Amino acid sequence: MGLLHDVRTGRFERTLSALTAAGAAITAGEIYMEHDAASFGNKMMWWPVVVIPTAIPAGIAAVSSRRAAKTVLPFVSAAIVANGVQGTYLHLRGVKQRPGGWTRYNLEGGPPVFAPLLASLVGGMGLLAAVLRREDEPNPSQVR
Repeated sequence: MGLLHDVRTGRFERTLSALTAAGAAITAGEIYMEHDAASFGNKMMWWPVVVIPTAIPAGIAAVSSRRAAKTVLPFVSAAIVANGVQGTYLHLRGVKQRPGGWTRYNLEGGPPVFAPLLASLVGGMGLLAAVLRREDEPNPSQVR
């Protein structure tokens, strides 16, 4: 049975929706703590704190509602991915603006360059969940 069976039968769509909600909660909490430690020095630091938690109710709704899984979840997830790409740019810019610019010291001690991309993975999970087939949908390979 396992994971491959869940993907084939359409059950994984609901699981991935729930994982998106859980991942958003954990990621939003971590981002809040890290940005709070930096005193929210740039107003753009509030964006992921606002955007990422929207996947929590969207992911929960997508578990029980096909409509939410195909409309709300992909919209919210795309916003999270876009915010992650924006955050990556801002973090790279933050490293460059430190005294000395692109040094190993600044890459290790400055804004974490890859952290926003990790947040984008939450959005990517939501986008993947939105394109997966639900168990109550017919399997296209079996419909002829």
